Formats: sequence, structure tokens, C-alpha cells
Amino acid sequence: MNEPKNEQETFWAGEFGDEYINRNNSDFLHSANLNLFSKILARTSDVSSVAEFGCNIGMNLRAIEALRPSVKLHGYEINKSAVDYVKETLPNVAAHHQSILENIDLGVDLTFTKGVLIHIDPSNLSLVYENLYSCSRKYILVAEYYDPKPVALTYRGHENKMFKRDFAGDLLERYENLKLIDYGFCYHRDVNFPQDDISWFLLEKRSL
Repeated sequence: MNEPKNEQETFWAGEFGDEYINRNNSDFLHSANLNLFSKILARTSDVSSVAEFGCNIGMNLRAIEALRPSVKLHGYEINKSAVDYVKETLPNVAAHHQSILENIDLGVDLTFTKGVLIHIDPSNLSLVYENLYSCSRKYILVAEYYDPKPVALTYRGHENKMFKRDFAGDLLERYENLKLIDYGFCYHRDVNFPQDDISWFLLEKRSL
């Protein structure tokens, strides 16, 4: 992989990204992910391949594999420790140590991000949007923090590391053949399957 392209990538490729690995490796999160992705995948049809951009240690891909064992899975991640972990623990996932700001040459039925676009500098979002769109044959999923207007937040004491906006709205405006299929919200106080206040949006790619 080439050197990180900006301060956000340097941040996640280094020590902070390594610490994030330990915070997000849990059976508790796995059960919540199973609940979330079972709802999302139920709104799709004929999905035989999936790619996650910014997969970290593969917790989301692990849930999808459990729900759809025959699906071919790809994960793209900038943190090498996380990629190595995916290769060791999820042998059926094709793990790529690659920036999602670079062109990704891939064709799958579903592309997605979960808690990743919020950490992309707004000036680079168009690059990730294009990968999500161009690599998808049918569906795009974005599961992120939502805000109707772009806003920058302090993230664990760090500036310029978290940005909220209407990511799905951006995609719908940018690509005219995308259609909103479903959406939902995961509340952190859910008594059974809490997630970190994530809003998810499933888009379908229609023929022009």
C-alpha cells in the first residue's frame, strides 16, 4: 500500500487505529451486527458478493458471513494490523490493505461502509462515493452518523477526525439511477441489540 494520503489516513493507519481494534472486538457487537445485517439483507435479493470499504477487523463481514455463508466477501482497510487480523480470523474474506481514496477495481452486488464515511475529510468524500458506486452492481449501503447539514465534531479529543452529514442524500443527488430502498436507526439504548446511534440507508442501483 502507498503512504497515507492525508491526516485522517495517517491517524487511522497508526497507533489510534491499532487501539480501535481492541475497542471493537467483542461478541456483544457481533450479536448486534447480526441483528442489523439480518434486517438489511432481508431487503435485498440475489446478493452473492459484498465489499466493505473500511472494514477494520471485519466485525461487519463476520456477521454477513454468518448470515450468508456462501457470499463472497471483500474488505478494504488502511490499518495493516487490522488487515492481518482479518486474514488470520476470517479466511473466507479477501482482505485488501488499501486506501479507499484510491481507485478500487472490483465488481460486487453490494458495497457498503459502516462508521467510516464520518472519518473521511469532506474534500475526499467524492473519491469514496465513486468507489461505492462504481464497484456496486446492485446495492449500496451506508451506515453512519446522520445530520441533515454537514458538521465537524471533536472525536475522542481529536479535531478534524469526525464529520457528519447526509451521506445517502449526497449519493442520491450525485447518481441519478440510485433509489432509496429502506432505512433505519440503531439506538444505543436498545435493550437487546444496541449500536452507536447509527442511521443506515440501503440504495439500489437501477439501469439508466
